Amino acid sequence: MKGINDLKLAFLSFIICTGAILAQGNNNAKFRVVLDAGHGGKDYGANYHGYIEKNIALNTVLKIGKLLEKEDVQVIYTRKTDVFVELDERAKVANRADANLFVSIHCNAETKKTAFGAETFFIGTSKNASNLEVAKKENAVINLEANSKEKYGGYDPNNPESFIGISLGQEQNIKQAIDLARKVQDNFKDDNKRKDRGVKPAPFLVLHKTAMPSILVELGFLSYKEEGEWLNSDGGQNDLAESIAKAIVAYKKEFFTAGTEEYKPAPENAPDKDDKPVANTPAKTNTATTAAAAQKGVIYKVQISASGKSLDLTPSNFKGLDQLSKDDSTSTIKYFYGNTSDLEKARELLEVAKAKGFPSAFIVPFRDGKKITMQEALKKK
Repeated sequence: MKGINDLKLAFLSFIICTGAILAQGNNNAKFRVVLDAGHGGKDYGANYHGYIEKNIALNTVLKIGKLLEKEDVQVIYTRKTDVFVELDERAKVANRADANLFVSIHCNAETKKTAFGAETFFIGTSKNASNLEVAKKENAVINLEANSKEKYGGYDPNNPESFIGISLGQEQNIKQAIDLARKVQDNFKDDNKRKDRGVKPAPFLVLHKTAMPSILVELGFLSYKEEGEWLNSDGGQNDLAESIAKAIVAYKKEFFTAGTEEYKPAPENAPDKDDKPVANTPAKTNTATTAAAAQKGVIYKVQISASGKSLDLTPSNFKGLDQLSKDDSTSTIKYFYGNTSDLEKARELLEVAKAKGFPSAFIVPFRDGKKITMQEALKKK
């Protein structure tokens, strides 16, 4: 229990400042949907009987996109080819696009090879073992990412229960996500005669970091050979795509009123040889180390939290702490307290941060504005 409690405390600072933006996409001229094909590149996802999740997810997403574009829906993809895209990058695409919806497509699997049917998830905590197992498998992709401990606030995909809360302000997003999820499941059941495994909450990191109603669809079980064969077929993917697109269009008619904001994505570039995700928008300027860059030598700061939302650097947002700075160069914004060249002073600041309610805070050294390891910081010149 102690290990789980430590994980919960570590992840709390990641969650506590990550309030969603309820007005996301409210002024869009066109209804805007981000379609996320799960896995990709070096991350194959589930792989049973020769049926590979990353390929089925991508093929289905591309079919959904074509159907939606015929309905005057603006579609943005997290990937359109077989590339590896990190979880925070997927959410980053949706948030930068100011999307109305985020829909992530996956396939399920289980070792007994007897389960079948479709299920759709929304962000939330759950005590249900099967829900947690699905989240555990999908969140495990962070093990393939660099610096995942820092990016995800110490979250451990092997312990999904360490996800202990929902972002402040996400309630309306969740209600609308549930509505969309129910529409998807009803279409699967009525149009495709699929087994309805229900609409369920689970702690998916990719959904947690999006600032609009978001769902994750598990199309079916690749481990169940008969269902896997259907999921892998062109006909099966067409049927699934039609059901999902139909649900999105129905949601659009119910919730969307056209505004004035146009979206003009940057031209797409082909992925490079290292199979990195395509960048759709210019990188943000790193503001965390602006002050430190002007100074020589090593500067220590205390990282107090990481969040998907940019917060004003005011003490009221950080339990009374001042001397605040942030690094917004990625979609997970890192917040720091203090700025000192004295390691002992940094340790004192760390204790202050912990006493203020940031138990997972830790010291981060910088040299000439760039983050370095503690070992590098302590090396003698």
